[in-house]
Amino acid sequence: MKRGAVLFSACLALAACSEAPAGEAVTKIRFDGSQVEEPIPGPAETPVDGSPSACEAVVFEGLALTHCIADPAQHRIAVANVGPDKQPFASLAAFAASVDPATIAFAMNGGMYGDDLKPIGYYVQNGERLKELDRGDGDGNFYMKPNGVFFGSGGSWRVLGSNTFFNTVGDRPQFGTQSGPLLLVDGKLHPEIQDDGPSRAIRNGVGVDAGGKAHFVISDVPVSFGQLARYFRDVLKVQNALYLDGQVSSLWDPARGRMDKGRVGPIIVVTKRAAAPAATATPAPAEAGAQ
Repeated sequence: MKRGAVLFSACLALAACSEAPAGEAVTKIRFDGSQVEEPIPGPAETPVDGSPSACEAVVFEGLALTHCIADPAQHRIAVANVGPDKQPFASLAAFAASVDPATIAFAMNGGMYGDDLKPIGYYVQNGERLKELDRGDGDGNFYMKPNGVFFGSGGSWRVLGSNTFFNTVGDRPQFGTQSGPLLLVDGKLHPEIQDDGPSRAIRNGVGVDAGGKAHFVISDVPVSFGQLARYFRDVLKVQNALYLDGQVSSLWDPARGRMDKGRVGPIIVVTKRAAAPAATATPAPAEAGAQ
């Protein structure tokens, strides 16, 4: 979400703010009470390229969600933001055009961004820190403390609060992206998130379970923060879950032919284990103790 959108929250109350992927139509209710039909993705059991999808359609509390799993035994995770021309990809479709789709399990928008589509807050790509950790105060979702960082190296991935990350992580990870707020903090809903607040949007987030698998969830209909957080808590049983964004939340799932539209900043890329990482930045060696 661009900084202007982070600071402008009125759109979060509108059910029709975000585009939805192709599929069956569902009825959404706008803020003014009018109805609009928008599509949701088709079932995960019908891959279009012959390979199984890492994502599946699920229903939670009557809401349509898509749940994607990155398994360390099968996948790698990287982040991407700019292409070889040093300009932001700006969309999942543009990123897809730069890689071999056969190597991609799925990709999803991966954090908030400024007007230049560059990340807001901590961002590490291929071991190179491009933005430092932001522990400052401000307005908007990003600054709902605690916010957090999704990061990892190799097949070890974690979600931590930003202060915990700062105080406990010494070595720079291979990838990292900061966003906010945390949806879950040590298994409990973020203290400022209502059980079912009035704000509704297409939203996505990530959490890592006790077995080390990363769970990515994107709503296919507008949801509240509380509803998304409860799915991570009650179904996925993760301790910490990080909100990635709303309104611009998008998924590329090559196996099912799903390509969501919309402008994105940072992108989280999950590649198949046999494939090379998809991020394009030239890596820089991380110094010991350098985040």
